[in-house]
Amino acid sequence: MTEESTAPDTAYAICGFNDIPSRRAVGFHLVIQDEDGTHRPWPIIVVRWGKQVFGYLNRCPHNDVNLDWERNQFLDPNGLRLMCGKHGSSFEIGTGRCVDGPCKGSGLTPVALAVLDGDICVTGVTLVEDDQNSPEEG
Repeated sequence: MTEESTAPDTAYAICGFNDIPSRRAVGFHLVIQDEDGTHRPWPIIVVRWGKQVFGYLNRCPHNDVNLDWERNQFLDPNGLRLMCGKHGSSFEIGTGRCVDGPCKGSGLTPVALAVLDGDICVTGVTLVEDDQNSPEEG
């Protein structure tokens, strides 16, 4: 068993594709199971941009804090980049690369997503499934 075979064919639906409006980002508080069986929090951001979805770990590479400056507020004032509410670093939505701020040159950790049967799904990991896999209420 290789490290990459954690859950290669498993997809976990976290919300419907249409549950996230285009050009919006939503945070999810999930729980991941590591290879040794331990469970740990796994906060992620899902961005829908037209027919595309992008996923990132909700952690700023500058100081390891969540990006949202208010619950589910991830985008800059123009709605064109992800932004860290703590220090103002901004990230390209399509790549996660930091283009401005203290972590310029580094990037967000990508999360593998797929759209299957109208649902946005997380792939390539083992999630602890429970009723907590819902978007944050705001």
